Amino acid sequence: MAFKTNNAAPPTGGIIAPNTSGTTPRPSTFQPRTPSSRPYPPRDRNFNKDDKDDVRLNERIRVPQVRLIDENGEQVGIVPTQQALQMARDKGLDLMEVAAGASPPVCKICDYGKFKYEKKKKEAQARKNQVVVKVKEVQLRPNTDEHDLSYKIKNAQEFIEEGDKVKFTILFRGREIAHTEPGFKMCKEVIERIGEVAMVELAPKLEGKKLMMILSPNPQYKKK
Repeated sequence: MAFKTNNAAPPTGGIIAPNTSGTTPRPSTFQPRTPSSRPYPPRDRNFNKDDKDDVRLNERIRVPQVRLIDENGEQVGIVPTQQALQMARDKGLDLMEVAAGASPPVCKICDYGKFKYEKKKKEAQARKNQVVVKVKEVQLRPNTDEHDLSYKIKNAQEFIEEGDKVKFTILFRGREIAHTEPGFKMCKEVIERIGEVAMVELAPKLEGKKLMMILSPNPQYKKK
């Protein structure tokens, strides 16, 4: 039996060798990559992706029309978005969306940098006026001696007078947990000795090998 052999030399120098095998060549499936024709939205020079306010400004407002408020707080009415944007640009200000859920959305002409500054200033003032209550912990043992107990009660009373809460924790070790009466007695003594300065927020409660109670400042107490 005779076999056909293809003695054609491989193509060199960019010359394609003729097809002598008698078979039809397969069409190439290679498709050249073409640039995407999808349009990208214009970038807003005033938009920062790390901005926590997450408000839409200027070119990021893509609705056809908006209900506009001018820089003086006056109602302008419903206008095309491009017109509102041009009005803001003419005054050197920004167009900011203030009510996205309205139909159409409400936008305002303003100085966005000044808006952010005033907002941060108000937040800082609110944090400054906020009363932060801390919880200080005082640890005791069922056999704590009188001197140490008096010292820790004095410290706890000072914490409470400063507006903080105090968490008393009595630790039991080993077989001490079988006799918790001294711990409850100590809690009662602490409450009596601190007096009207504090009020019991959490009554003595046994959790595992710890007896805990929380005293908080008494709002009716007036420091002399």
